[in-house]
Amino acid sequence: MVRNIASAMIATAIFVLPATAQEFELKLHHFLGPNAPAQTQMLEPWAQRIEVASDGRIDIEIYPSMSLGGTPPELIRQVRDGVVEMVWTLNGYSPGLFPRTEVFELPNVHRNDPGATNLALAELFDTHLAEEHVGVKVLFQHVHAGQAIHTTDSEVRTPSDLAGKSLRIPTRTGAWVAEALGANPVSMPVPDFPQALSRGVVDGGLVPYEIIPALQLQDLTDYQTELADGGRLGTSVFQVSMNLDRWNSLPADIQQIFLDNSGEDWLREVGQIWADTDVQGLEVATEAGNTLVTLTAEESAAFEEAVEPVVTRWIEEANGLGIDGQGIVDAARASIATYSE
Repeated sequence: MVRNIASAMIATAIFVLPATAQEFELKLHHFLGPNAPAQTQMLEPWAQRIEVASDGRIDIEIYPSMSLGGTPPELIRQVRDGVVEMVWTLNGYSPGLFPRTEVFELPNVHRNDPGATNLALAELFDTHLAEEHVGVKVLFQHVHAGQAIHTTDSEVRTPSDLAGKSLRIPTRTGAWVAEALGANPVSMPVPDFPQALSRGVVDGGLVPYEIIPALQLQDLTDYQTELADGGRLGTSVFQVSMNLDRWNSLPADIQQIFLDNSGEDWLREVGQIWADTDVQGLEVATEAGNTLVTLTAEESAAFEEAVEPVVTRWIEEANGLGIDGQGIVDAARASIATYSE
């Protein structure tokens, strides 16, 4: 039975699983709260399907809000070391560990279709990405709709409007985006963003709309800015992974249940979940009186031109690591374009 730590007693009181239940008990640790869409609309339904498919042999217990200890950047180490069996984490919280997968974060690579990028991530995994996921079995990777610009007291229509502003960024490529736009990047996990806004540490940030309700950003920002046609300035890659030794200890039929419920159909569904929650998050902001700034095609082109050097910078750095930077950028763009059709 899927449950988070806060609801375990209630859930246990509702019913008792059959005698075959909980043959394989797994803890899934993550950094957002129990009411965040990531848990309620993605992690819980995914875990429930796996439990049902196993006839109760699998029990996945979800621990939100870093309730098993540590900080968000430590999640990948926790699962690699076997401190927890499973995590949902943001790859960019661990700079340098996933240099190939980083390509999908880049502006002008990801646009705003999370389903297409999810499928491209899966398509390129074995050929381009697998070797950097050491010590874990990646069950699935996904992105959110992407980074919109959120500001407190000034409308943004040109890159120069961000000059000198301090922006919260999610990843090092996000820092490059902020720098390319003339802003000062301030790196922090997203749960720290509201306090940074309220204290004036930052003037805004690069986050998707879906996080607005969970962090009450409608009360802390005044403007939300996106490119034409909902375009975004890159995205973040997340993974749901299991400790590799734990995965290898599972019988083949149990492994297959995980695989069957983490494939192409699920990745499309996850893409739609994040697209829908993004719309819902923006509605919360606009209903609170915030202003949505949708850039024209001409205005958007100025932003796209300003951030294209981020892609070039990433290619050069990848080349320095022995990675075919241009080749993987081309492959990612081609795959995303195919799935966007």
